Amino acid sequence: MDEILAEIGIQTVLTGIRMPRMNSVMERWVQSCRRELVHRCLIWNERHLRHALREYEEFYNQHRAHQGLAQAAPLRAVPDLITDPSRIANLSVRRRDRLGGVLHEYSHAA
Repeated sequence: MDEILAEIGIQTVLTGIRMPRMNSVMERWVQSCRRELVHRCLIWNERHLRHALREYEEFYNQHRAHQGLAQAAPLRAVPDLITDPSRIANLSVRRRDRLGGVLHEYSHAA
C-alpha cells in the first residue's frame, strides 16, 4: 500500500505505538469532512475532489466555529462581543455560500 501511495505523491507517516490520542485530531477532521462535505456533495472526479477538499480545509480552519476554541476558528480569533443595543438592533449578517451552497460562511456586514 505504501508503494501505491508513493506513486501518486502521498507520503506515508507512521504513528507511534500505544499512543491513542495521536490520531484523534486527524480522525475528528476526517469525520467532520465526511459528514459536512462528502456526504452532501456528488464528487465527479479527482480534480473536483481536490478542489472540494481545498475549499473545505480553508472553511474549517478560517470560518467554521469550533466548540473547543470558544466558537473561534483555528486561524481566526473570536470576534469582539457587541454589547451596544443600537448596534444590535441594526445588526446585519451576510452569508457566503461555498461549493454551491454545501458550506456557508457568516460574517457581520460593515
